[in-house]
Amino acid sequence: MDPRTTRLLLILSAFLAGLVLCFTVVLIVTGRGPESFASSSAAIGGPFNLTDQNGKPISDRDLKGHPSLVFFGFTHCPEVCPTTLFDISEVLNKLGQDAGKVNAVFVTVDPERDSPAALKDYLASFNPRIVGVGGDAEQLAAVAKAYRVYYKKVPLKDGDYTMDHTAIVYLMDKNGQFVAPFSLKRKPEDAAAELRRYL
Repeated sequence: MDPRTTRLLLILSAFLAGLVLCFTVVLIVTGRGPESFASSSAAIGGPFNLTDQNGKPISDRDLKGHPSLVFFGFTHCPEVCPTTLFDISEVLNKLGQDAGKVNAVFVTVDPERDSPAALKDYLASFNPRIVGVGGDAEQLAAVAKAYRVYYKKVPLKDGDYTMDHTAIVYLMDKNGQFVAPFSLKRKPEDAAAELRRYL
């Protein structure tokens, strides 16, 4: 091969290798590499052991086999929680018979007030497929950390308190792996159609 051609090929190869290396570094630094997507998804969710609204133990293992909608809130929540639970109820209604193939879980962030009985009474206003779960402060702190949920007790002037908290609905797949935040800012039938893809 002509020395000139060989040199040209070497320069071209070095340029392409440098381009690939540069592109890979940019992806990793900006957090857009495939490994970062996998790790961020895997970092949301995980094992938990809580108590449901009927006083029975419930764990992450009980949710496997079906997709799940997981929402964190509290029964004294003035607006966000009831609105979200109503929207989830509408989506479950649109699923019809398929609603039985979806888990809908409301995890309290207020262990002081939200006993199993309080959760059961509160959720009676929504679709019966929504299950309320809770536990002691330590258990709830652990599950909130696993789902990257922020919550904080906020004192009120009258001596009472409210809770500030993350208001994301988490879509988990059949294996308990995080898929994405589940949008309720659309028609219930459209949200139901998306859920059916994970059945």
